[in-house]
Amino acid sequence: MEALKLDPIYTFDDILSLPEGERAELIDGQIYYMASPKPLHQEIQMNLSAAIHNHLKSKDGPCKVYPAPFAVFLKKNNSTYVEPDITVICDPKKIDPEKGAIGAPDWIIEIMSTSSASHDCIRKLHLYQSSGVLEYWIVDPANNAVYVYYFSDNKYKPQTFSFTDKIKVNIFDDLEIDFGAFGFG
Repeated sequence: MEALKLDPIYTFDDILSLPEGERAELIDGQIYYMASPKPLHQEIQMNLSAAIHNHLKSKDGPCKVYPAPFAVFLKKNNSTYVEPDITVICDPKKIDPEKGAIGAPDWIIEIMSTSSASHDCIRKLHLYQSSGVLEYWIVDPANNAVYVYYFSDNKYKPQTFSFTDKIKVNIFDDLEIDFGAFGFG
């Protein structure tokens, strides 16, 4: 009888030992390499981060927005580390000044590319849902679409919006993101 070949289990130390400039995430002990973002990805990230930041700053509350690269450790063990494109955290106790976020952010936005589609739409969707993230947006530039999951309402099917829509942020009473104002649609 032949022994089963098991995939190695990696930890955050393995991420730290990657060559300089190599980006990867760690989910349940498996490494997933990340491609360099394209210009449109960066423009979307910048516009969304700025809109969220300006709103949060005007409220002078505890919530903060963190654009990638920003470390998020979703589990207490060393086996899951992600770098969402945009992370919003409202509990200051979840911020470690040396490491990044420890625990589930309130809101995560991923900007999907062709190479990250299954990672963002399947693997990370399940991870974020099961880790306690309240709201998850997947921005899909190829289809001018935004898929919004409101986990805080136990809604696990996305609402789909276009790049011309205003989208209500469910975790805040008074924030809508106007994708049409960005001029991407």
